[in-house]
Amino acid sequence: MSVSQSIAPHLPSLRRFARALSGSQESGDAYVVALLEALVDDPSLFPTGLEPKIALYRVFLKIWNSVGTNDFRISSETSEAIHGLQTLTPKPRQAFLLLSVEGFDAEAIAKILDIDTAEVAVLIAAADHEIASQLDPADILIIEDEPLTAAHLEEIVTGIGHNVTGTARTHAAALKLARETQPDLILSDIQLADGSSGVEAVNEILGSLELPVIFITGHPELLLTGAKPEPTFLIAKPFNAETVKAIIGQALFFQVRSRVKDGNGELPRKSSESAADAC
Repeated sequence: MSVSQSIAPHLPSLRRFARALSGSQESGDAYVVALLEALVDDPSLFPTGLEPKIALYRVFLKIWNSVGTNDFRISSETSEAIHGLQTLTPKPRQAFLLLSVEGFDAEAIAKILDIDTAEVAVLIAAADHEIASQLDPADILIIEDEPLTAAHLEEIVTGIGHNVTGTARTHAAALKLARETQPDLILSDIQLADGSSGVEAVNEILGSLELPVIFITGHPELLLTGAKPEPTFLIAKPFNAETVKAIIGQALFFQVRSRVKDGNGELPRKSSESAADAC
């Protein structure tokens, strides 16, 4: 099997990881493109003897770590997000995202980062501490029509020191709560109780508020289409608590706004200011 065939199934996941690592879709995709171009130029860069997904992430992070962020010209819109990323120690952050967002176990993370498994635990603990130390308690609005899921999310949010401003089950309720409570972050499903769209509700809210949004859905394929633009923060159901905690930390850290549309065939889109302006 060729390198291109072996990595193709894993590119959507890598794009998600790159977005979380860099803080924006544009900068993350730029690094993925750099990886693909490097492999086209020299296929021998792809490690042999490793599972394709592990090998792909290993090469990606080697490229990521080899390029100075001040020298990697992406756009003025993402420079502040990348600068903010530099305040966190690189390897702990990478290990934390590989575990919490991508779901790799300690053994796989060790192979990706080319370290031993004992060091993985140390790196993850360090990242957790660094991220938590930079965040003030936030007010978070939950848009979710399933009561058990909403209760679970509320437990996760309050368990890491943030506040829940309310839970909305419909488009109208989401708009009302957002106006009344002015949240710092939104956790939103994309299909709501009355058949309305969480995507549309979020887009209306972002018309008057600047805040990050995390979509939590059982249908991530509706948003991760492979076409630009896409939301920066997306969690698939069923989710685990550690993933939600990690992404909340990432979203608050970068202060990214995901402005999206649905209907009329429009793809989800971020506002042109998104990653940089909210940081």
